[in-house]
Amino acid sequence: MYVCLCLGVTTHTVQQSIDAGARTTKKVAEACGAGSVCGRCGHTIRTMIEASVADPPSRGPDRLRRRWGRPPRDRP
Repeated sequence: MYVCLCLGVTTHTVQQSIDAGARTTKKVAEACGAGSVCGRCGHTIRTMIEASVADPPSRGPDRLRRRWGRPPRDRP
């Protein structure tokens, strides 16, 4: 599937760049060109980077806990 329509860069090419060590959209753009023209594919590239990171960053505390110091409610 194409990720960057401006340059015709596919998911395979972007994934190769990520596997080679590109961890930001700027580094991916330097490696294969995806995201360097109009930037509309940046969200897809960031999603691919986050999916391939072995240990993704943990989710920060939710707003209520930060503001009021109480745990979030369980929602049905």
